[in-house]
Amino acid sequence: MAERLTRDPFRPGAFRVMFGDTAQSWVDPSDPLHLEFEYVQRVAEALELTVLARPVGERVRVVHLGGAGMTIPRWVSVRRPHTAQVVCEPDVELTEEVRRLVPLPAASGIKVRAVDGRSGVAAMPDDWLDALVVDAFDGSSVPGDLVTEEFWAEAARVARPGAVVIANITDRAPFGWAKRVVAGVRQPFPNAVVSAEAAVWKGRRFGNVVVVASDAALPVPGLEQRAHRAAFPYQLLSDRALHRWLGGAQPFTDADATPSPAAPRGRSWFS
Repeated sequence: MAERLTRDPFRPGAFRVMFGDTAQSWVDPSDPLHLEFEYVQRVAEALELTVLARPVGERVRVVHLGGAGMTIPRWVSVRRPHTAQVVCEPDVELTEEVRRLVPLPAASGIKVRAVDGRSGVAAMPDDWLDALVVDAFDGSSVPGDLVTEEFWAEAARVARPGAVVIANITDRAPFGWAKRVVAGVRQPFPNAVVSAEAAVWKGRRFGNVVVVASDAALPVPGLEQRAHRAAFPYQLLSDRALHRWLGGAQPFTDADATPSPAAPRGRSWFS
């Protein structure tokens, strides 16, 4: 089932990227700072409190694996103009449709590459990026090759010291798949926080889990404050609480990589 770009019936000028009856991305090109989905807000907050908070004039490079409607790249280009951004999006038809219906602004600094995330990162030079946003889906699942310890090692190779990795993944309690992903990313990026809505943590529904990790200290109090005051508050795990949650989870490897569990059919679950 192919993704398609449709107009939002409730907000003139806004569009949704649909997979079946599920909205996987939302964008209003006239107001790039408006972020409709809660998980996108968490990603933006993590960027804002880390690499985008660096001194004005400092060069910042952000790489996005998964483009869809280019929601987060558009937000970054407004929030911190002149940021260099690369989007790896293998769905050429979707990218062409986005360019036709919701084109990127001139001089946005956003470059789109028709390549999958794993290949895109492999082609990047050492010590190059400041932020890596992993928000890629194959249908309704996160590709398995983007969550293995080999992939995270490659991400560490291209990351500059102090870079941040932000991943939007999906799972449901007891989070067997998500725990293995977090165990893998923490090998090269040991400082991490994991967040999700209370209903997801409690196993009431399938949903988004946002992972933020770095080799440098993270602004955990700031992330907690932003998440708690959201319209649909997210709860964060860090430090000892995160260690207890992970238990003895072992990272995925390329030899046993599996995509994320399939989303429930017939429901909109992205938040």
